[in-house]
Amino acid sequence: MKSCLFTPGTIGPLTIRNRTIRSAAFESMCPGNIPSQQLLDYHQSVAAGGVGMTTIAYAAVTQSGLSFDRQLWMRPEIVPGLLTITNAIHKEGAAASIQLGHCGNMSHKAICGETPVGASSGFNLYSPTFVRGLRRDELPEMAKAYGRSVRLAREAGFDAVEIHAGHGYLISQFLSPYTNHRKDEFGGSLENRMRFMDMCMDEVMKAAGNDMAVLVKMNMRDGFKGGMEIDECLEVAKRLKADGAHALVLSGGFVSKAPMYVMRGAMPIKTMTHYMDCWWLKWGVRMAGKYMIPTVPFKEAYFLEDALKFRDEVKDIPLVYVGGLVSKEKIEEVLNLGFPFVQMGRALLNTPDFVNRMRESETCHCDCGHSNYCIARMYTVDMACHKRLGRPLPRSLEREIEQLEKEAQS
Repeated sequence: MKSCLFTPGTIGPLTIRNRTIRSAAFESMCPGNIPSQQLLDYHQSVAAGGVGMTTIAYAAVTQSGLSFDRQLWMRPEIVPGLLTITNAIHKEGAAASIQLGHCGNMSHKAICGETPVGASSGFNLYSPTFVRGLRRDELPEMAKAYGRSVRLAREAGFDAVEIHAGHGYLISQFLSPYTNHRKDEFGGSLENRMRFMDMCMDEVMKAAGNDMAVLVKMNMRDGFKGGMEIDECLEVAKRLKADGAHALVLSGGFVSKAPMYVMRGAMPIKTMTHYMDCWWLKWGVRMAGKYMIPTVPFKEAYFLEDALKFRDEVKDIPLVYVGGLVSKEKIEEVLNLGFPFVQMGRALLNTPDFVNRMRESETCHCDCGHSNYCIARMYTVDMACHKRLGRPLPRSLEREIEQLEKEAQS
């Protein structure tokens, strides 16, 4: 089949130059919750590298939605800085998107300024912290925060927004029976659990109007017993289409429960703790990290089997494939299977000009070794590939990465 990789593709009102999208992989490049020169430089490099659209991640719609101190918080003060970034992206010929969401219970008072909120009250080991369930009368205002953030994104020059409704963040916490134990009309049946998502999408689509593309990242399954499975997630996908979404990004997993189901491979615990400042957290993760964050084997296009089920059931809306794409051969296979767009995260961190390299070569494979150094580092510093740091790592970290990359290849 003739490849459509380098043909234009349309998402709602937006046409992008090819079928590649930089996924909303968290950069951790925004100290003080504001855009930085580092964030601009990275996304400009990906745009110059040939990608069709690059997505800035992950912008909280309210202060309570912050999960990291190096994460964007959408508010009027940051619009000029974001506009500088979108202008730089557009100058390189790519479209610009921003992922909008709320982390729900995956935060801490020291970061979000209050007791974390979620679909239900309880205790979250991820932080760790107590969590307050949102009151019913708070939900309309929270939904409006998504709409306000979309309007700010337009002011900042973005062509598209990606609403995060997966990975165990706030909308996902309402959808999943694992985190939603409510007794009101927002809990219980799937129909009830989708109500908050519907409220958010109503505000998003009103704010997006007819000139912004709206993508939604969603789970195809939560990835553990007691979470959502494919049957319910298919109904969520159909509802999102009815709610007006222009495209669905098919992902899976819960960051707080099954983080490596999302990312695959092993978490390099020595690397993760090396960058931590908090002594007790560093000690705790060193002692229990391999049990708290179990390995899930990596294979290229690891979500494809599930995504094909969505392709067969969810019609007349673009489905964006994401998950473990590191070669031109596999990308073209996915496109030829009926997915009009692909997203990549780690491949473009490892090789920002990967798309241009694919254009120039019949066979092209990025240099990612799947050690997840970038993920381990992201939680405390920034997301960076160890092969692009320009300086050697401590020998203990090098040994850990070498071992994990060897295991990933076996």
